[in-house]
Amino acid sequence: MHIKVLGPMTKSFDLLLQNTAIAAKKLKCNAKFEKVNDFTKVITYGVMALPALVIDERVVAYGSVLKVEEIMQIIQQLNN
Repeated sequence: MHIKVLGPMTKSFDLLLQNTAIAAKKLKCNAKFEKVNDFTKVITYGVMALPALVIDERVVAYGSVLKVEEIMQIIQQLNN
């Protein structure tokens, strides 16, 4: 599983990254994380608000910081 967090280095960005890492760890996912701060790369995903969460090249959330439980649900849905 390849997980990307898109956006500038802000508190929201850091919190989304932390929550995603916790969710992946709780689910025992073998996840590779990537921080995408380059705006030219961010816009290729077509997100309208940041931070954004991309899992296996699918934008799963943007414009908010998801809770650990919400991220866990998304990961479980993608793995089914």
